[in-house]
Amino acid sequence: MQYKKVCVESFGYELPENIVTSLSLEERLAPIYDKFNLSYGRLEMITGIRERRLWDDDTTPSHAGIKAAEKAISKSGVNKEDIGCLLHTSVSRDFLEPATATVIHNSLGLPPTATIFDISNACLGFINGMVTLANIIELGQVKAGIVVGGESSKRLIDTTIDKLLKDPDITRDKLKLAFATLTLGSGAVAAVLTHSSLSQDGHKLLGGVTRAASQHNSLCRIEADASFLDLDELPDMHTDYEGVLKNGLKLAPDTWKDTKQELGWKNSDIDRFFTHQVSAVHSKLLFKALGLDDAKDFPTVEYLGNIGSVSLPITMAIGIDQGCLNPGDKVAMLGIGSGIVCLMLGLEW
Repeated sequence: MQYKKVCVESFGYELPENIVTSLSLEERLAPIYDKFNLSYGRLEMITGIRERRLWDDDTTPSHAGIKAAEKAISKSGVNKEDIGCLLHTSVSRDFLEPATATVIHNSLGLPPTATIFDISNACLGFINGMVTLANIIELGQVKAGIVVGGESSKRLIDTTIDKLLKDPDITRDKLKLAFATLTLGSGAVAAVLTHSSLSQDGHKLLGGVTRAASQHNSLCRIEADASFLDLDELPDMHTDYEGVLKNGLKLAPDTWKDTKQELGWKNSDIDRFFTHQVSAVHSKLLFKALGLDDAKDFPTVEYLGNIGSVSLPITMAIGIDQGCLNPGDKVAMLGIGSGIVCLMLGLEW
Protein backbone atom coordinates (compact mmCIF):
# COMPACT_ATOMS: atom_id res chain seq x y z
CA MET A 1 0.00 0.00 0.00
CA GLN A 2 1.20 3.51 -0.81
CA TYR A 3 -0.24 6.93 -0.04
CA LYS A 4 0.30 10.24 -1.81
CA LYS A 5 -2.18 12.48 -0.01
CA VAL A 6 -2.25 11.42 3.67
CA CYS A 7 -0.58 13.18 6.61
CA VAL A 8 -0.37 12.26 10.30
CA GLU A 9 -1.20 15.62 11.79
CA SER A 10 -1.01 15.00 15.55
CA PHE A 11 -1.08 12.54 18.43
CA GLY A 12 -2.62 12.93 21.86
CA TYR A 13 -2.23 10.48 24.72
CA GLU A 14 -3.33 9.89 28.29
CA LEU A 15 -1.60 7.76 30.93
CA PRO A 16 -3.04 6.54 34.24
CA GLU A 17 -1.68 8.01 37.45
CA ASN A 18 -1.60 4.65 39.25
CA ILE A 19 1.86 3.05 39.00
CA VAL A 20 2.02 -0.69 39.67
CA THR A 21 5.41 -2.37 39.90
CA SER A 22 6.21 -5.85 38.67
CA LEU A 23 7.38 -6.72 42.15
CA SER A 24 4.02 -5.78 43.66
CA LEU A 25 2.24 -8.18 41.29
CA GLU A 26 4.64 -10.96 42.27
CA GLU A 27 4.00 -10.25 45.94
CA ARG A 28 0.28 -10.82 45.33
CA LEU A 29 1.24 -14.26 44.02
CA ALA A 30 3.36 -15.04 47.10
CA PRO A 31 1.64 -18.38 47.92
CA ILE A 32 2.45 -19.67 44.43
CA TYR A 33 5.95 -18.22 44.35
CA ASP A 34 6.70 -19.76 47.72
CA LYS A 35 5.18 -23.12 46.72
CA PHE A 36 7.46 -23.42 43.70
CA ASN A 37 10.40 -21.65 45.33
CA LEU A 38 10.41 -18.91 42.67
CA SER A 39 12.61 -15.86 43.12
CA TYR A 40 10.97 -12.44 43.31
CA GLY A 41 12.06 -10.01 40.64
CA ARG A 42 11.93 -12.63 37.89
CA LEU A 43 9.11 -10.79 36.05
CA GLU A 44 11.24 -7.68 35.61
CA MET A 45 14.37 -9.72 34.94
CA ILE A 46 12.73 -11.74 32.13
CA THR A 47 10.74 -8.93 30.49
CA GLY A 48 12.58 -5.74 31.41
CA ILE A 49 9.26 -4.31 32.67
CA ARG A 50 9.80 -2.48 35.94
CA GLU A 51 6.30 -1.03 36.21
CA ARG A 52 3.12 -0.24 34.35
CA ARG A 53 0.20 2.14 34.80
CA LEU A 54 -3.40 1.12 35.53
CA TRP A 55 -6.62 3.14 35.44
CA ASP A 56 -8.94 3.57 38.40
CA ASP A 57 -11.69 0.94 38.45
CA ASP A 58 -14.34 3.30 37.08
CA THR A 59 -12.33 4.58 34.09
CA THR A 60 -13.92 3.16 30.95
CA PRO A 61 -12.01 2.74 27.66
CA SER A 62 -14.12 5.49 26.09
CA HIS A 63 -13.46 7.90 28.98
CA ALA A 64 -9.70 7.51 28.56
CA GLY A 65 -9.96 7.66 24.77
CA ILE A 66 -11.98 10.88 24.86
CA LYS A 67 -9.24 12.64 26.82
CA ALA A 68 -6.58 11.52 24.34
CA ALA A 69 -8.77 12.51 21.39
CA GLU A 70 -9.39 16.02 22.73
CA LYS A 71 -5.61 16.49 23.03
CA ALA A 72 -4.97 15.22 19.52
CA ILE A 73 -7.64 17.45 17.98
CA SER A 74 -6.37 20.49 19.88
CA LYS A 75 -2.80 19.87 18.70
CA SER A 76 -3.86 19.32 15.10
CA GLY A 77 -5.59 22.66 14.63
CA VAL A 78 -8.30 20.81 12.68
CA ASN A 79 -11.85 21.99 13.30
CA LYS A 80 -14.14 19.33 14.69
CA GLU A 81 -16.67 19.97 11.93
CA ASP A 82 -14.02 18.88 9.39
CA ILE A 83 -13.50 15.46 11.02
CA GLY A 84 -15.36 13.04 8.79
CA CYS A 85 -14.38 9.72 10.37
CA LEU A 86 -13.78 8.34 13.87
CA LEU A 87 -12.45 4.83 14.49
CA HIS A 88 -12.18 3.22 17.92
CA THR A 89 -9.56 0.48 17.72
CA SER A 90 -8.64 -1.03 21.08
CA VAL A 91 -9.26 -4.52 22.44
CA SER A 92 -10.92 -2.89 25.46
CA ARG A 93 -14.36 -1.45 24.80
CA ASP A 94 -17.21 -0.21 26.93
CA PHE A 95 -19.70 -2.86 25.77
CA LEU A 96 -20.33 -5.29 22.95
CA GLU A 97 -23.03 -3.13 21.36
CA PRO A 98 -23.16 -0.40 20.22
CA ALA A 99 -19.67 0.50 19.04
CA THR A 100 -17.59 2.33 21.64
CA ALA A 101 -16.90 4.79 18.82
CA THR A 102 -20.45 6.09 19.29
CA VAL A 103 -19.72 7.13 22.88
CA ILE A 104 -16.53 8.94 21.90
CA HIS A 105 -18.17 10.57 18.87
CA ASN A 106 -21.01 11.92 20.98
CA SER A 107 -18.73 13.25 23.72
CA LEU A 108 -16.41 14.98 21.26
CA GLY A 109 -19.32 16.63 19.49
CA LEU A 110 -18.23 15.55 16.01
CA PRO A 111 -20.50 16.01 12.99
CA PRO A 112 -23.46 13.61 12.60
CA THR A 113 -22.25 12.96 9.05
CA ALA A 114 -19.01 11.38 10.29
CA THR A 115 -18.37 7.69 9.61
CA ILE A 116 -17.87 5.94 12.97
CA PHE A 117 -17.17 2.33 13.89
CA ASP A 118 -14.92 0.02 15.94
CA ILE A 119 -11.97 -1.99 14.66
CA SER A 120 -10.39 -4.77 16.70
CA ASN A 121 -7.25 -6.72 15.80
CA ALA A 122 -5.42 -7.44 19.05
CA CYS A 123 -2.26 -5.33 19.35
CA LEU A 124 -2.49 -4.08 15.75
CA GLY A 125 -5.92 -2.47 16.07
CA PHE A 126 -4.71 1.12 16.22
CA ILE A 127 -2.39 1.01 13.22
CA ASN A 128 -5.03 -0.99 11.33
CA GLY A 129 -7.24 1.99 12.08
CA MET A 130 -4.62 4.36 10.72
CA VAL A 131 -4.50 2.35 7.48
CA THR A 132 -8.30 2.23 7.21
CA LEU A 133 -8.58 5.99 7.75
CA ALA A 134 -5.70 6.65 5.34
CA ASN A 135 -7.51 4.66 2.66
CA ILE A 136 -10.66 6.73 3.17
CA ILE A 137 -8.66 9.98 2.97
CA GLU A 138 -6.68 8.83 -0.09
CA LEU A 139 -9.95 8.04 -1.86
CA GLY A 140 -11.12 11.59 -1.19
CA GLN A 141 -14.09 10.55 0.93
CA VAL A 142 -13.05 12.68 3.93
CA LYS A 143 -10.51 15.45 4.52
CA ALA A 144 -9.70 14.54 8.12
CA GLY A 145 -10.37 11.83 10.66
CA ILE A 146 -9.28 10.49 14.02
CA VAL A 147 -8.22 7.09 15.32
CA VAL A 148 -8.75 6.47 19.05
CA GLY A 149 -7.83 3.65 21.40
CA GLY A 150 -8.06 3.16 25.15
CA GLU A 151 -6.74 -0.03 26.75
CA SER A 152 -7.65 -1.06 30.30
CA SER A 153 -5.87 -4.14 31.70
CA LYS A 154 -6.56 -3.94 35.45
CA ARG A 155 -9.55 -6.33 35.46
CA LEU A 156 -7.63 -8.80 33.32
CA ILE A 157 -4.64 -8.73 35.66
CA ASP A 158 -6.82 -8.96 38.79
CA THR A 159 -8.86 -11.84 37.38
CA THR A 160 -5.74 -13.73 36.35
CA ILE A 161 -4.12 -13.39 39.77
CA ASP A 162 -7.35 -14.35 41.54
CA LYS A 163 -7.80 -17.50 39.41
CA LEU A 164 -4.19 -18.55 39.92
CA LEU A 165 -4.47 -18.17 43.69
CA LYS A 166 -7.75 -20.12 43.83
CA ASP A 167 -6.59 -22.96 41.59
CA PRO A 168 -6.09 -26.06 43.82
CA ASP A 169 -4.16 -27.75 41.01
CA ILE A 170 -1.87 -24.85 40.16
CA THR A 171 1.26 -25.84 38.24
CA ARG A 172 4.30 -24.07 36.85
CA ASP A 173 2.86 -24.51 33.35
CA LYS A 174 -0.40 -22.77 34.30
CA LEU A 175 1.57 -19.89 35.78
CA LYS A 176 3.64 -19.72 32.60
CA LEU A 177 0.51 -19.39 30.42
CA ALA A 178 -0.63 -16.46 32.58
CA PHE A 179 2.78 -14.80 32.59
CA ALA A 180 2.14 -12.47 29.62
CA THR A 181 -0.95 -11.04 31.32
CA LEU A 182 1.24 -9.69 34.12
CA THR A 183 3.20 -7.61 31.58
CA LEU A 184 0.13 -5.57 30.59
CA GLY A 185 -0.40 -1.88 31.23
CA SER A 186 -3.07 0.70 30.42
CA GLY A 187 -3.22 3.91 28.43
CA ALA A 188 -5.08 5.82 25.72
CA VAL A 189 -3.99 7.49 22.49
CA ALA A 190 -5.47 9.23 19.48
CA ALA A 191 -4.12 10.34 16.10
CA VAL A 192 -5.56 12.89 13.68
CA LEU A 193 -4.91 12.13 10.01
CA THR A 194 -5.63 14.62 7.25
CA HIS A 195 -5.55 15.07 3.51
CA SER A 196 -2.27 16.76 2.53
CA SER A 197 -4.18 19.86 1.39
CA LEU A 198 -5.39 20.38 4.98
CA SER A 199 -2.10 19.55 6.72
CA GLN A 200 -0.11 22.26 8.47
CA ASP A 201 3.08 20.26 9.13
CA GLY A 202 3.16 17.79 6.23
CA HIS A 203 4.08 14.63 8.16
CA LYS A 204 3.49 12.17 5.32
CA LEU A 205 2.17 8.65 5.78
CA LEU A 206 3.92 6.90 2.90
CA GLY A 207 2.44 3.42 3.14
CA GLY A 208 3.41 -0.04 4.31
CA VAL A 209 2.83 -3.76 4.22
CA THR A 210 0.82 -6.32 6.20
CA ARG A 211 1.51 -10.04 6.41
CA ALA A 212 -0.21 -12.82 8.36
CA ALA A 213 0.72 -16.22 9.76
CA SER A 214 -2.77 -17.00 10.98
CA GLN A 215 -2.03 -20.67 11.60
CA HIS A 216 -0.69 -19.42 14.94
CA ASN A 217 -3.99 -17.86 16.06
CA SER A 218 -4.20 -20.10 19.15
CA LEU A 219 -1.01 -18.85 20.82
CA CYS A 220 -2.69 -15.97 22.66
CA ARG A 221 -6.36 -16.08 23.59
CA ILE A 222 -8.85 -14.15 25.68
CA GLU A 223 -11.71 -16.63 25.57
CA ALA A 224 -14.59 -14.59 26.99
CA ASP A 225 -15.95 -11.88 24.69
CA ALA A 226 -16.26 -9.54 27.66
CA SER A 227 -16.71 -5.77 27.69
CA PHE A 228 -15.67 -3.31 30.37
CA LEU A 229 -19.14 -2.98 31.88
CA ASP A 230 -19.89 -6.73 31.77
CA LEU A 231 -19.06 -7.72 35.35
CA ASP A 232 -20.58 -11.19 35.03
CA GLU A 233 -18.16 -12.34 32.31
CA LEU A 234 -14.65 -11.74 33.58
CA PRO A 235 -11.82 -11.95 31.02
CA ASP A 236 -9.23 -14.70 31.13
CA MET A 237 -6.07 -14.56 29.03
CA HIS A 238 -3.56 -17.32 28.38
CA THR A 239 -0.48 -16.93 26.19
CA ASP A 240 2.22 -19.20 24.84
CA TYR A 241 4.84 -16.52 25.47
CA GLU A 242 7.68 -18.37 23.77
CA GLY A 243 5.50 -19.45 20.84
CA VAL A 244 4.36 -15.89 20.13
CA LEU A 245 7.95 -14.66 20.31
CA LYS A 246 9.37 -17.40 18.06
CA ASN A 247 6.72 -17.21 15.36
CA GLY A 248 6.48 -13.43 15.45
CA LEU A 249 10.21 -13.23 14.80
CA LYS A 250 9.76 -15.55 11.81
CA LEU A 251 7.08 -13.37 10.24
CA ALA A 252 8.68 -9.98 10.96
CA PRO A 253 11.72 -10.23 8.62
CA ASP A 254 9.57 -11.08 5.59
CA THR A 255 7.21 -8.22 6.43
CA TRP A 256 10.09 -5.77 6.86
CA LYS A 257 11.73 -6.91 3.61
CA ASP A 258 8.49 -6.33 1.71
CA THR A 259 7.93 -2.98 3.45
CA LYS A 260 11.34 -1.73 2.37
CA GLN A 261 10.64 -2.85 -1.18
CA GLU A 262 7.24 -1.15 -1.15
CA LEU A 263 8.71 2.15 0.06
CA GLY A 264 12.06 1.97 -1.70
CA TRP A 265 13.96 2.04 1.60
CA LYS A 266 17.00 0.32 3.00
CA ASN A 267 17.84 -0.14 6.69
CA SER A 268 20.30 2.76 6.80
CA ASP A 269 17.64 5.17 5.51
CA ILE A 270 15.56 4.99 8.68
CA ASP A 271 16.11 7.67 11.31
CA ARG A 272 13.78 6.33 14.02
CA PHE A 273 11.82 3.17 14.77
CA PHE A 274 8.72 2.88 16.94
CA THR A 275 7.62 -0.63 17.79
CA HIS A 276 4.88 -2.49 19.58
CA GLN A 277 6.40 -2.73 23.06
CA VAL A 278 5.94 -6.26 24.44
CA SER A 279 9.11 -6.71 26.47
CA ALA A 280 12.71 -5.59 26.36
CA VAL A 281 13.63 -9.09 25.20
CA HIS A 282 11.15 -8.95 22.29
CA SER A 283 12.51 -5.57 21.19
CA LYS A 284 16.13 -6.67 21.30
CA LEU A 285 15.46 -9.86 19.34
CA LEU A 286 13.26 -8.03 16.81
CA PHE A 287 16.00 -5.53 15.96
CA LYS A 288 18.52 -8.36 15.68
CA ALA A 289 16.22 -10.37 13.38
CA LEU A 290 15.67 -7.35 11.11
CA GLY A 291 19.32 -6.29 11.13
CA LEU A 292 18.46 -2.87 12.58
CA ASP A 293 20.36 -0.47 14.81
CA ASP A 294 18.61 -0.64 18.18
CA ALA A 295 20.02 2.80 19.03
CA LYS A 296 17.27 4.11 16.73
CA ASP A 297 14.58 2.47 18.83
CA PHE A 298 12.52 4.44 21.36
CA PRO A 299 11.77 2.14 24.31
CA THR A 300 8.93 2.72 26.77
CA VAL A 301 8.18 -0.83 27.86
CA GLU A 302 10.28 -0.53 31.03
CA TYR A 303 7.80 1.88 32.60
CA LEU A 304 4.60 1.35 30.58
CA GLY A 305 4.54 -2.41 30.05
CA ASN A 306 2.65 -3.86 27.10
CA ILE A 307 -0.35 -1.59 26.45
CA GLY A 308 -1.80 -3.70 23.66
CA SER A 309 -3.06 -1.84 20.61
CA VAL A 310 -2.02 1.58 21.92
CA SER A 311 1.54 0.59 22.81
CA LEU A 312 3.12 1.58 19.50
CA PRO A 313 1.26 4.88 18.96
CA ILE A 314 1.71 6.00 22.59
CA THR A 315 5.42 5.27 22.28
CA MET A 316 5.56 7.39 19.13
CA ALA A 317 3.52 10.17 20.74
CA ILE A 318 5.90 10.30 23.70
CA GLY A 319 8.88 10.34 21.34
CA ILE A 320 7.41 13.26 19.43
CA ASP A 321 6.80 15.18 22.66
CA GLN A 322 10.42 14.56 23.65
CA GLY A 323 11.65 16.01 20.35
CA CYS A 324 13.18 12.85 18.90
CA LEU A 325 11.91 13.54 15.36
CA ASN A 326 13.16 16.21 12.97
CA PRO A 327 11.60 17.45 9.71
CA GLY A 328 12.39 15.05 6.89
CA ASP A 329 13.16 12.08 9.15
CA LYS A 330 12.16 8.68 7.82
CA VAL A 331 10.15 6.86 10.49
CA ALA A 332 9.10 3.21 10.65
CA MET A 333 6.24 1.88 12.75
CA LEU A 334 6.75 -1.85 13.35
CA GLY A 335 3.69 -3.70 14.59
CA ILE A 336 3.32 -7.38 15.49
CA GLY A 337 0.14 -8.73 17.03
CA SER A 338 -1.21 -12.07 18.15
CA GLY A 339 -2.89 -13.99 15.41
CA ILE A 340 -0.05 -13.71 14.24
CA VAL A 341 -0.15 -10.59 12.09
CA CYS A 342 2.48 -7.99 11.19
CA LEU A 343 1.79 -4.47 9.94
CA MET A 344 4.66 -2.08 9.23
CA LEU A 345 4.24 1.53 8.13
CA GLY A 346 6.60 4.22 6.89
CA LEU A 347 6.37 7.97 7.36
CA GLU A 348 8.37 11.00 6.27
CA TRP A 349 8.29 13.50 9.10
